[in-house]
Amino acid sequence: MPEFTAKDVQALRQASGAGMMDAKKALTENDGDFEAAMQWLREKGLAKAAARADRENVQGAVAVVVDGDVGAIVELKCETDFTAKSEGVTSLVGDLAELVVAKGEAAVSERASDLEDLKLSTKENVELGRVVRFEAAPGDILDSYLHIQDGRGVNAVLVELRGGSKELAHDIAVHIAFSKPPYLRRDEVPADEVEKERQALLEITKAEGKPEQAWPKIVEGRLNAWYKERVLLEQPFVRDEKKTIEDLLGDAELVRFAQVYIGG
Repeated sequence: MPEFTAKDVQALRQASGAGMMDAKKALTENDGDFEAAMQWLREKGLAKAAARADRENVQGAVAVVVDGDVGAIVELKCETDFTAKSEGVTSLVGDLAELVVAKGEAAVSERASDLEDLKLSTKENVELGRVVRFEAAPGDILDSYLHIQDGRGVNAVLVELRGGSKELAHDIAVHIAFSKPPYLRRDEVPADEVEKERQALLEITKAEGKPEQAWPKIVEGRLNAWYKERVLLEQPFVRDEKKTIEDLLGDAELVRFAQVYIGG
């Protein structure tokens, strides 16, 4: 067994930009010889991987897992759709989602070396994106939806429903995937965002030459339409636009939802 220390591995990592496991392997393969290990990393295309960290990674894959009253969504980000739909990405993102369900959000760190290896093998800026975990209250229903494109998850939703059915929870999850609302209720929309939109709508209304006494009513009407684009409970249900999501819920309560989609 070649003799080298953790400091040697760290020095090689800093000099080459390679990951920890690859730096260690390079030293092992080259009997602890630093220069030979550097050359080995260059030949394998593993050196300077860290330089990719600044490259844009708007592609990726998401996975969602529900096990009883616990659910999780995990996103992996990368640079190209070719890599996003590769076995390495789709397999790891699924494993991470299962790990988060079983052990919590921090458990993703257990697979840090696998993520590093993936970054090096694909030669792309692959990184962990958003991680969400729900643990439903006793009696609540947890459901999910995952839209798959080209063999990878691209749009994942989790919903927690109280007092309704599994079918209702799923219908709402599908609706969320389609409509992408950022908020559940109107009072969740930041006040400064609302005021900014109100002022913009007022200026638009003025420019249209509407009578001044009608401005408040016109602006409020347009602001309500703006809310419908952003607030889930106020959106028309995609399968029956005569009903809002709030109408669809009836006596049930949508406790919370989460959505993670590629590019969002």
